[in-house]
Amino acid sequence: MCGSRYFLIILDDFSRALWIYLLPDKQQAPKSLKDFIAMVERQFGKRVKTIRSDNGSEFICLNGFFREHGILHETSCVATPQQNGRVERKHRHILNVARALRFQASLPLEFWGQCVLAAGYIINRTPTTILRGKTPFELLYNRPPPINHLRVFGCLCYVHNLHHGGDKFAPRSKKSVFLGYPFGKKGWRVYDLETRKMLISRNVIFCEDKFPFSTPSTIDRSPITSGPSILVRPLVFDIDDFDDILPAVEIVPPDLDPTPTLVVPTPLIPAPPEPSSPSEETIISPSEPPNPTSPVAAVLPLVSVTEELGRGKRDRKLPSKLNDYVLKTTSAELPKHYSQAVLDKRFRDAMKNEIEALDESQTWTIETLPPGKTALGCQWVFTIKYKSDGSVERYKARLVVLGNNQIEGEDFGETFAPVVKMNTIRICLEVSAAKNWEIHQMDVHNAFLHGDLEEEVFMKLPPGFRTKDSSQVCRLHKSLYGLCQAPRCWFAKLSTALLEYGFTQCLSDYSLFLYNRDGKQMYVLVYVDDLVISGNSIELMTAFKDYLSSQFRMKDLGVLKYFLGIEVARSPKGIYLCQRKYALDIISETGLLGARPVKFPLEQNHRLSFATGDDIPDPKRYRRLVGRLIYLAATRPDISYAIHILTRFMQHPKAPHWEAALRVVRFLKNNPGQGILLRADCPLTVTGWCDSDWNGCPLTRRSLTGYFIQLGNSPVSWKAKLQDTVSLSSAEAEYRAMQYAVKEIKWMKAFLLSLGIDHSAPIALFCDNKAAIHIAANPVFHERTKHIENDCHFVRDAWKDGIITMKHVSTDKQLADILTKALGAAEFENFKFKMGICDLHAPS
Repeated sequence: MCGSRYFLIILDDFSRALWIYLLPDKQQAPKSLKDFIAMVERQFGKRVKTIRSDNGSEFICLNGFFREHGILHETSCVATPQQNGRVERKHRHILNVARALRFQASLPLEFWGQCVLAAGYIINRTPTTILRGKTPFELLYNRPPPINHLRVFGCLCYVHNLHHGGDKFAPRSKKSVFLGYPFGKKGWRVYDLETRKMLISRNVIFCEDKFPFSTPSTIDRSPITSGPSILVRPLVFDIDDFDDILPAVEIVPPDLDPTPTLVVPTPLIPAPPEPSSPSEETIISPSEPPNPTSPVAAVLPLVSVTEELGRGKRDRKLPSKLNDYVLKTTSAELPKHYSQAVLDKRFRDAMKNEIEALDESQTWTIETLPPGKTALGCQWVFTIKYKSDGSVERYKARLVVLGNNQIEGEDFGETFAPVVKMNTIRICLEVSAAKNWEIHQMDVHNAFLHGDLEEEVFMKLPPGFRTKDSSQVCRLHKSLYGLCQAPRCWFAKLSTALLEYGFTQCLSDYSLFLYNRDGKQMYVLVYVDDLVISGNSIELMTAFKDYLSSQFRMKDLGVLKYFLGIEVARSPKGIYLCQRKYALDIISETGLLGARPVKFPLEQNHRLSFATGDDIPDPKRYRRLVGRLIYLAATRPDISYAIHILTRFMQHPKAPHWEAALRVVRFLKNNPGQGILLRADCPLTVTGWCDSDWNGCPLTRRSLTGYFIQLGNSPVSWKAKLQDTVSLSSAEAEYRAMQYAVKEIKWMKAFLLSLGIDHSAPIALFCDNKAAIHIAANPVFHERTKHIENDCHFVRDAWKDGIITMKHVSTDKQLADILTKALGAAEFENFKFKMGICDLHAPS
C-alpha cells in the first residue's frame, strides 16, 4: 500500500525519541539519514556528534560524509547486535506495538507501514520508567504531549465528502478506516474504502468500537454460555492476557495462613456435570482431545476419493525393500512460554512436581523485598526426556532464574565447576570392560537445588503464582538453575559428600572420584547431575547408592545404557558406544532422511579454503550443525578431520562449506549406528599414533596435527588440531605432532596410575617420518632444528625417562592418517577397521 519494503529507525539516546522513515529500498537510507541530521541542526539547534549502527553498507557508505561533518561513526562487531542493543530493543518494541495494532484492527498485511508509523507515534507519547515517568516527546520539546487527538487505530470513521459536485442527494461522508497521524499536518490519515486511496482530513467522525476489516469469524467477543464444564488446574494462574482461555480462579484452602505463600493445590477434576442452565459459566480445557465417539465426530461425512488416471497421476509408493529397515526419529514441538505449556496437562503436572521439589528442599522463603535490593526474574523451561530407543521417558519443567542480571561481586563470586572429560569416560569404561566390573548409573533429581547459597539473592515469584502482597519475593537459600554460581555450589556439595564417604579426588580429572579400601575398588564419574558408578564389588556399590539416596534425592537407573546422549551396549566382547539416536536427529533436522548416502565424509583434494561467493543467508544454521557434529565425534573418530575443516569457516560460511557439511550428514546416513568397541579381551597397554599434514591450512600455512591413542586395541583418545606456529619442514611438523601426542600419553599414564594400573613399560609411539624420530633420539641441534629446542627437550626427556619409545610405521599403516587428510572410500574403510570402529546396527 505504501510502496515501501524497509523502515529506518533513528533513536535519540537522551530522550529515547524515535523517528521512522519508510524506505522502498536500502539505497534511500543514506539520504534519509542526511535529511535527519539537517533537520536536527535546524529545528533543535544541536549538532549530531555520534552515530552508532551496524555494519550495513547503507551506513558504511556514509563514512566520508561523517568525517566531513565531524561525526563519530561507531559500528558494532560482526554478529554482535547486543553492542547496538538500545536500538535493537526499540526495534522489537516497535514491532510488538505494530503487530498489536494490526491484529486488533484485522488489517491486511499491506498496511504494515502505517502500523509501524502509528506505533512510533504512540511510543513517543507514552510515559516510561526509564525517563522517570516522562515521555520522549516531553524531554524533546519540554512540554507534555497533546493527547486529545488520539484515536483507536484501524477503527471505522466517516470523512467529510468535499467532492459531491453540488448533488443534494450525494452522501456527505465517505466510509473510511483510520490509519494514523500524518507528519506536518493537523489531521488524520484515513483509507477510503470505496476509492481505495489514502486521504488526510480534519473533518472526521470516528466509530472507535467498529473495525471494518474484522469479520465475525476473525474476532468473536461473545461469551461462552453452554457446553460441558471441564476444569483442570494444578496451579494458581495469574496471566492477564490469558484470561480468555483459562479464567483466573484462585483456589485458597480454608485454613490459609495470613502470611503470603505459594499455593500448589492438587488438580481439581470435577465429576461429570449435571445439565446446566444457560447462565452457568463454562470452561473448556483445550488440552483435552475430542472424543471420537462424540456426536460431533459421528456426523462427519465419509468422502470417497477416486484415483486419478493418467501419466504422472498415480500414487507413488516406497520400494518394498525399504521395509527391511527401521527408522525411528523423535520430533515434538516444545512450548516456549508458560502460557503455551499451561494448555497441556503433562506440562502442568511437570510444573507441579517441580514446585513440590522446590518446596520440599526449602529452596526459598517468602519475604518482603528489602530497600535497595533487586529481585531477579525467572521463567519456565520445558523439555521432553527420551530413552535410547527414542520413546518418551518423561515431560520435564524447570524453573530457571534469569542469572544474566546478576552482578559479580554482589550476587555471585566464583562460578567454575568441572565436568568429566570424554577421554576420561572412555578410559574408565575400557578399564571396567577389561576387569569385568559392573557399571551402573544414577541421576540426581533437581541437582542444583542441593547447593547452599552464601550470597543474598532475591527472586520474583514464579509465573503462575501470586501473593496478596505484590511486594513479596522469594529469598533463595538453595542454588537454583540459572544462577551463575549454581553449578559450583552443587559440585561442592556433592564433592563433600563423596569425600566424607571415603573417596579421593583424582588429580588428573577432578570429576573422577576413586575409592580403594580393603581390596574393594570403585570409581564415580560426575557430569553435573549424572553419575556413573563402577567397581569390583556389587555390595559396595549398593551400599554407596543407599548412602547417596540418604544425602540427595536420587534415581537409580540401573545398568548403564544411555549416558549424555551416548548409547551403551555390553556383551562378553566388550562395551559398544554409539550415538545412533543423536545421529538420526541430525539427519532429520537437516531434512536428509531421503538423501542418498555417501561412503566417506569429505571429498579428496577439496578446496574449501578458497571458496568464493556470498555468505549463506543463515550462518547460525551452519554453526548449529557443525556444533552438533563436534559432539557426535565423541564416538566417531572417523569424522574428526571433516569436522576440523568445517570449524574453520564458522564466522563466514559460504555455500560450498554448507554443502560439505551436508555431505558429512549424508555420510552419517550411511551408518548412523556406527561407534567404537571397548574390548574386554585385551591388555591395558597404551599405544600412540601421531601424524601431521605439512602446510595443511593453505591460508595460514600452519600444519595439521593428528594423534590417535589406544588402550589395548580400543580407541580412547584422538584429536585433529592446527599447530600453533608455522613449521619450516615436514620433519618439524611431524615433530610438533609428536609433542601433542606425548603430552596426552603422559596425562593418560598418570590417569591410569590413579586407577591402580601401573604402566611401567615404555609406551610405543608410532610415527611415519624417520627424520622426526632421529631428532627425538639424537641430542643434535643445527640450523634446521635449533628453533624447536623446547619441543625437542620435552619429547626427548620423555624418551630418556622411558615413558615412550619411538617406532617407525609406513604411511599406509599409520592410524592417525585418517585424522590429517581426506581419504578415498577404500582407504577410509581400511583405516576404520584398523582403528576399531564398527557398526553393530548394520545388517549382517
